[in-house]
Amino acid sequence: MPSIVIEISELRSRYEEKVKALSEFLGNKLRVKIDISERGLRVESEKAIPRDYLRVLLRKFLHREDLKEEFRVISSPEGTLVIKERKLISEE
Repeated sequence: MPSIVIEISELRSRYEEKVKALSEFLGNKLRVKIDISERGLRVESEKAIPRDYLRVLLRKFLHREDLKEEFRVISSPEGTLVIKERKLISEE
């Protein structure tokens, strides 16, 4: 069964309550099983889910929860998606 891992440790460290909301959001949109672990979410489905589509859903979730200014979605070299905290640029 194909699965995709979403690394959420930075999101979890700041907003623990958003992890369950993200799991429910993805479960409702994709109609698949979502496993929550300490470091991430594992999306398991019978058919392959395009990574681009999953990335779009993660970005929609961040927008809906007003977190898009604080976090972004990137792809890691290992093939996982990562919700990463944005680095703030200080104005001088």
